[in-house]
This record gives sequence, structure tokens and C-alpha cells, in this order.
Amino acid sequence: NNNLRIVFRVAGKGTEEFSKMKAGEYLDIQGPLGNGYDLGRIAAEIKAEGRSFDKAILFGGGIGVPPMLELARRLDCHKNVVVGYRNSQTFLKEDFEAVADTDVYIATEDGSVGAKGNVLDAVKQEKVEADVIFACGPTPMLRAIKAYALENDIPCYVSLEEKMACGIGACLACVCKSTEIDDHSQVKNKRVCKEGPVFNVKEVEL
Repeated sequence: NNNLRIVFRVAGKGTEEFSKMKAGEYLDIQGPLGNGYDLGRIAAEIKAEGRSFDKAILFGGGIGVPPMLELARRLDCHKNVVVGYRNSQTFLKEDFEAVADTDVYIATEDGSVGAKGNVLDAVKQEKVEADVIFACGPTPMLRAIKAYALENDIPCYVSLEEKMACGIGACLACVCKSTEIDDHSQVKNKRVCKEGPVFNVKEVEL
């Protein structure tokens, strides 16, 4: 429908200026940067290992919640969306509930809605299962999800949150630690704006 929906959190000077913009003003946008959830490639990788791709867990935390909405709409399998919030301000909850073949689970830090605690607490409480995990959110959350995925032998793909300067992979401001040597830098780094932001969790150190 030619509309672009931008969900953001005021976290610095740039987003503060962004929040003051009014209808009718113009904005220059560079993007999308890097890769995304390449579902065709991911499905092929999973099925090549003889695994099923019938149900997925989509973890979202903080500003990592909005990307999970479009992914939920694109996935052609049963979705278990597990989203974490600080309190009862559960933005986009109704949008997730409107997605076909989707169950939504909420975790809040204060226990005001859903499970009290984090997204993994909700998974354990509700006994949610999956053939594959997708996640986006703050690094501590992704680190815990990586450990959970490896412990339970579940393929896992994460979208990293890093500040990007040039956006074209030249300045190396957004690099993350990788498990293998990068062809570009010749060290164990990955550029989130180019090779990422989505990685197989086995590719990166969190």
C-alpha cells in the first residue's frame, strides 16, 4: 500500500529530533542495510540437516519487538511469538494476535501482564516448543536465547542491535565478534550493517 511504518525508541539526539517531526515534513532514509531473515535460505539449511520447519518461536524484546511482526506475517508455519516488556504497555500485542496461525505469549518485568520475568521464563512456564528460533532484542536477551537454543539443539537466528555509522561496511563501527575469520577484516569480526544484522547464532559471540 506504499506506506512505510517506522517504530522507534527515543534513545539519543537523532531519535529525539525524529520524534519532533510533524506531518508533511520530509525525511531521507538509507536502507534497508545488510541482510534480513532470508527464509528461503534458512528453510533450506534446516531441512538439509533433516530437521522439520513446522513451528517457530519468535522472540522480541524492547525495540526488537517490531521486526518480529513482519517476520510473523511472512513465515509459512505455526508461530509462537514471545515478546518481553517492562510493564503493561504491550505495544503491538494486538497486531501479533491478528497474524494467522500465531500464538502470542507475553513476559513483563513487573509481572503486570503474562509471565513475570523475561521471555525465556514465559517459554518455560508455557512449555512452548519450536523447530527453529528467531530473535531480536538487547544483547543480554540474545545471549540467553543463544544458550537456550544450543542447549536444546534448536537452530537459531538472531538480529543484532548495533549503532551503525557509515552503513556500508567501511568504518567498522558496528562490528561484532564472530566465531570465524571475516574475509573483509581478516579478524574474527562481522560487520552488522553488511554481513548482518541477522546471523545464525553459531556465527557470532554474544
